[in-house]
Amino acid sequence: MKYATILSLTLTLTLAGACGQQERTATNDAAPATSVAASTPATALTPEQLGELGALIRKEPGRADELLGRHHLTRQQFEQAIRDVTENADASKRYAEAYRKASA
Repeated sequence: MKYATILSLTLTLTLAGACGQQERTATNDAAPATSVAASTPATALTPEQLGELGALIRKEPGRADELLGRHHLTRQQFEQAIRDVTENADASKRYAEAYRKASA
């Protein structure tokens, strides 16, 4: 559980750091779209799907928004989904295993 929590926090920080530059350069026109997208419920992804997505984002941080968009997720929704997974020991293990496999 401790390893999965550390792994998910590391992934979240990596994602936030990789995407932070894009947020700073965004125009004001993008703000309403982001707030609308953030208010819609996230697609229910399994812990395995989240693990694979997280590994892809870590491999290609420049494509994070594109990869998240394929699953109709914003960064905030993805981070919340990771937090939700870490609250369940079984889901955390499933996420961590999928992340390891996809990272290999």
